[in-house]
Amino acid sequence: MLLQVDGLNTYYGESHALRDFSLTVEEGEIVALLGRNGMGKSTALKSIMGLVRASSGRVLYRGSDLAGAPPYKVARAGIGYVPEERRIFPNLTVLDNLSMGIKRGRAAANRSATTWTVERIYRHFPFMRERTAQKGRLLSGGEQQMLAIARTLMGNPDLVLVDEPTEGLAPLVVKEVRDVLEEVNRAGVSILLVEHNLKVAMSLAHRVYLMGKAHVGFSGTVEELNTQPEIRARYLEV
Repeated sequence: MLLQVDGLNTYYGESHALRDFSLTVEEGEIVALLGRNGMGKSTALKSIMGLVRASSGRVLYRGSDLAGAPPYKVARAGIGYVPEERRIFPNLTVLDNLSMGIKRGRAAANRSATTWTVERIYRHFPFMRERTAQKGRLLSGGEQQMLAIARTLMGNPDLVLVDEPTEGLAPLVVKEVRDVLEEVNRAGVSILLVEHNLKVAMSLAHRVYLMGKAHVGFSGTVEELNTQPEIRARYLEV
């Protein structure tokens, strides 16, 4: 088991944002975490990453409990995070943004043909080779999203938490980002995906979790979910 989250409880003040939240991600999987707005999906990713401190529960990554660890330790353990806001550095070049993603020790520990280097990033994201000296703020929204994903890969994670990667993008760009995530997964990176675009999520995921308010209400394969329209209606339809 790559990631096993058991019974996480997270609060924002008096608000119980995650209630006994549990999920798993196996090696090589894409797992989608879906639900309506405000159910706690982004909080779940932030709690796993250590950006929000859970009050109880476990985050087992390759058997080691990371619950309560600061984000830099979670990242060094091998978990990457692509935030919903992208948070690229607007005044740094594409190359400088990529360099900011390098995690000390991760590249050396994973040095092989599958190590994410700048050259490998350029092979997967060809436009970046041409824009290597361009400032981040001059990229389109879709290009900024791909740069955010590529910057995370430069840390050589085994698992990437991706929060709403197609938010606000045009349909053609949505397909490009979707295809990039599929390619990254084929390259050996597991993905835990929060995504509002159900078509994108269902086309990528091996398994899905559906969230009600602060809790998981359903877990299963895409095929299992497709045979239960009442479950889709309960957790996904507005």
